[in-house]
Amino acid sequence: MKNSPFTIGSVKIGLGRPLFLMAGPCVIETQQLCLQIGRHLADVAARLQIGIIFKASFDKANRSSVSSFRGPGLARGLQILAAVRDKTCLPVMTDVHEPGQAEAVAEVVDCLQVPAFLCRQTDLLVACARTGRPINVKKGQFLSPDEMTNVVQKIRSCGNDKILLTERGTFFGYNRLINDMTAIPAMKALGCPVVFDATHSTQLPGGLGHASAGRPEMAPLLAKAAVAAGANGLFIEVHPQPAKAKSDAACVMPLARLESTIEVCQRLAEVLRDSSP
Repeated sequence: MKNSPFTIGSVKIGLGRPLFLMAGPCVIETQQLCLQIGRHLADVAARLQIGIIFKASFDKANRSSVSSFRGPGLARGLQILAAVRDKTCLPVMTDVHEPGQAEAVAEVVDCLQVPAFLCRQTDLLVACARTGRPINVKKGQFLSPDEMTNVVQKIRSCGNDKILLTERGTFFGYNRLINDMTAIPAMKALGCPVVFDATHSTQLPGGLGHASAGRPEMAPLLAKAAVAAGANGLFIEVHPQPAKAKSDAACVMPLARLESTIEVCQRLAEVLRDSSP
């Protein structure tokens, strides 16, 4: 079965549609920061003529340490996401961690995201599917691409076919993720557009003991490789001062570097589109 094309806000999503981008800070820190990043993303979208979806989490429920910053919570987080959408005209996306959050989140955002560690949670997938909103499911670091078949079937069983799947690396021993680019065509074969998470894929999970380490300098290389492998979209977390980010500081991309990275990826996508039979 193949997904019919759909939209997230004004962004066109589909297997044959132009490259799009999901970007933003890992976690909502302040409204001011989200608006700063959102306005920058809106400018990039206009200059490069690329669809961009703003992503930030109101709660990071799977932080390595109990003392790590988690975000402002559901109510305040949704207020900030609504402000970003109103003031930047970008569609917005956020994580849903519990089935009971899905309906409230769907009233505000344009796309729901299911985190990688929760991608097999049937009740969560069903609750998100029943909102009718598009759903981006991150492939668990512990799953093969083919195992995402069951995830897709759970969502489709609720009558929701607006599904995206995101590749974000696979566990390989201790504190290590690897990227198998064949996962992209494998998941596209399930009939869903596939997004590549270029920043989380550089993580070294738990590598600092109290937090994840990372190799952020590898994100542009991985993004280009993913587009060459046929990714329909990219997921890139950004921050104006990565060292001061309250989540994923070790792998987030500097905001100033985003545009040049996306420009190259767009050119690669155009070459592939022009050369396809």
